[in-house]
Amino acid sequence: MFTLKDAFFALVLIALLILVGRFIKQKVFWLQKLYLPESIVAGVVALLLGPEVLGAIVTSIFGSDTLLSNGVFSEPIRLVWSQAPGVFINVVFAALFLGESIPSLREIWQKAAPQVVFGQTLAWGQYVTGILVTMLVLTPFFGLNPIAGSLIEIAFEGGHGTAGGMAKTFVKLGFEEGADLALGLATVGIVSAIIIGTILANWGRKKGYIPTVNQEAEEPDELPELHSQESPHVRRRRSRLMRDLLIDPLSLNLGFVGIAIVLGWLILEVLTQIEALTWGKTGFQLMIYVPLFPMALIGGILLQLVMERRGLSPLIIEPLMKNIAGVALDVVIVAALASISLSVLGSNLAPFLILSVVGITWNVLAFIYLAPRLIPSYWFERGIGDMGQSMGVTATGILLLRMVDPDNRSGAFESFAYKQLFFEPIVGGGLFTAAAPALLAKFGSVTVLLITGGLLAFWLVMGFFVLKPTWNGNQNQ
Repeated sequence: MFTLKDAFFALVLIALLILVGRFIKQKVFWLQKLYLPESIVAGVVALLLGPEVLGAIVTSIFGSDTLLSNGVFSEPIRLVWSQAPGVFINVVFAALFLGESIPSLREIWQKAAPQVVFGQTLAWGQYVTGILVTMLVLTPFFGLNPIAGSLIEIAFEGGHGTAGGMAKTFVKLGFEEGADLALGLATVGIVSAIIIGTILANWGRKKGYIPTVNQEAEEPDELPELHSQESPHVRRRRSRLMRDLLIDPLSLNLGFVGIAIVLGWLILEVLTQIEALTWGKTGFQLMIYVPLFPMALIGGILLQLVMERRGLSPLIIEPLMKNIAGVALDVVIVAALASISLSVLGSNLAPFLILSVVGITWNVLAFIYLAPRLIPSYWFERGIGDMGQSMGVTATGILLLRMVDPDNRSGAFESFAYKQLFFEPIVGGGLFTAAAPALLAKFGSVTVLLITGGLLAFWLVMGFFVLKPTWNGNQNQ
């Protein structure tokens, strides 16, 4: 058990660890070159100072009754950290679309269709390759749970936040080691995305695949914003709306995040009750394994749409929402990495390495062979952004985009942003990502392989035969 005081100091320690991560990153050159977020560095530091590393070393030398035999952090602190990812990930997803101007689906589709097709192809391909290698190698030879077939997509597309947020789902389904494997894979994904992305960017320049490249601005100092700054009109409307409100804007926006989470909880409860009254009576239950965060994302979209309809959207301040989501994501990453069980990774080292190689190989080959055929213009710039996101996080995709198109001459940033509306609610931490482990547990690998393989085929057919003639026709006009 832990108290509110324990929870408070657990969060204070995370803040201090992030500062330590920033200091280490400033001093270690290769960490700067990898563009690793400070939260990942901080999480690794917390892991090294915990019972898995420092505690194990002290115990092996001095015995289990010494001062640091369990590491630097107390058991209540570690307990708070173990539960934090599943809580704070709801804040991240609730805030994802709050403050974003949501255009019509038709407008979004016209601008982002090629990247939607390529991004969906990457995601469903991760399921297909992951389930195949689990069926053919990992389960028969290593005895790994068939749910492992979902780990590549959860870790690579979803990133550390989704991997940490899915921990309780893995435990409920009897695959306790799944969370540690997913977090390890997420770390491999983000590091390999940056390294391989940099190599591919140099290769693309040599091959002449990057017409927008600006050789004098290859090294970005900071990530670009996906959207322009707020207009004076929006600021004036916000000033009028907040004139008589005696509340801090940050507190107000935290309230909107809370509303989005409550809406998501209500949606999840309604779906759970519907399941219990219908197909759940037959013994098949899925919604009890679905975590809250994908529903919180939907709650955020619904709240944003309602606020726009009511003329209240200026009250939602986009930079504040990004800061709220950023702080919550930092907490998720640090706490999740600090809670990794290295003994679990060590006992599943071969499956872990196999999943890593399979996931990286699929993403790279898809970029090289499918991106130029599915994306009609500026395929390298647009494709490398999607590849970066599919192996790390959204920021990784933006980073790789900036490497090859620092001035956004291709317009890839806008397409990349719009794509998320057709992407995030389903995969990369969306509904199917959350449901995939339960589907594998209930229906088995073959059934889910047929579903994901069918969806992969659908998007390939859409790209090659349905939409590509339209894209080519628009280019020729």
